[in-house]
Amino acid sequence: MLKKRDLSDCGILFELLQDPAVFPYVRQKADSLDTFLFLTKQTIESEDAGTMISRTIMNEWGAPIGTITLFDIENGHGFLGTWIGKPYFGKGYNQKAKEAFFTEIFLEHGIETVFMKIRTANVRSIKAAGKLSYVSIADQRFPDVYRKINPSEKTYHLFAVTKESFFSCRETIEPFPPVSDHDTLKEA
Repeated sequence: MLKKRDLSDCGILFELLQDPAVFPYVRQKADSLDTFLFLTKQTIESEDAGTMISRTIMNEWGAPIGTITLFDIENGHGFLGTWIGKPYFGKGYNQKAKEAFFTEIFLEHGIETVFMKIRTANVRSIKAAGKLSYVSIADQRFPDVYRKINPSEKTYHLFAVTKESFFSCRETIEPFPPVSDHDTLKEA
């Protein structure tokens, strides 16, 4: 479902990025394939430097459908940016990608808090964040960060996912272990 960013997916991702339902909401805007290739190369270099973690979101057939990135990593905190191509809206990829990404960054990269700044006008993203039980609105909980993302106007809502909240919610939604044939026979 997720893989490290590389240049081989740029053509497909660039085409998906150009859709008017996607383009206005992405952080790294590219108006040409060359610019997108350049930005992807910078992203890979930033990951090597430890200031960013970025993955390509793949569908079940291994086709790239979007990206998920933790930007501005500092002191165990960073800002999440996720986008998925319009043909894949509403199919559950966003939630699956976030859960896989959060598991990786919390367990393997020492991240403690992931912030999401979502434009107050971006209803789709606000609704998506609200569907995730481990996400909380953080406008008042992290007032310094909230003021930083809204220096003059209140353009963004601030949401947060902490390592603790993510894993405590994950524990409550894990399915029961499968029942073996041996257990079934004992009941019968």
